[in-house]
Amino acid sequence: MSIEKAREYFDKFGIGNKILEFDTSSATVELAAQAVGTEPARIAKTMSFWVEGKVILILLAGDVKIDNPKFKAQFHTKAKMLSFDEVETNIGHAVGGVCPFGINDGITVYLDESLKRFETVFPAAGSSNSAIELTIEELERYSAFTAWIDVAKYI
Repeated sequence: MSIEKAREYFDKFGIGNKILEFDTSSATVELAAQAVGTEPARIAKTMSFWVEGKVILILLAGDVKIDNPKFKAQFHTKAKMLSFDEVETNIGHAVGGVCPFGINDGITVYLDESLKRFETVFPAAGSSNSAIELTIEELERYSAFTAWIDVAKYI
């Protein structure tokens, strides 16, 4: 299970016990917000894209979506998401649990500016019924991100 990959990853930092597991699904922003008991905007959703034949992950606030012109300006290509069938094989986590923790090698992680307005956010932790609360500084540290980018627009 990919939650175990995320837990093993976090155990290296001594915080594997911070993972929250729910009896209900947290596979969407709305479901995750209900499970955690927070506003949807504080759910750090992870989206996966193909850029120059490689997978990238972008973490965004739950109340935004990709702004295609901003994406193209940032990456010099149109936004092309991984298909449902490509996600688990290429990232190491299935749809609903995609996160930057315990992922396959060679994936570049970006954090979107939309997250910076929160003290803490809740990204998934490898399964469709898990999350972890992290400060922005912890998100930076544990996501092994490459850069902060601005590719979102508010819904």
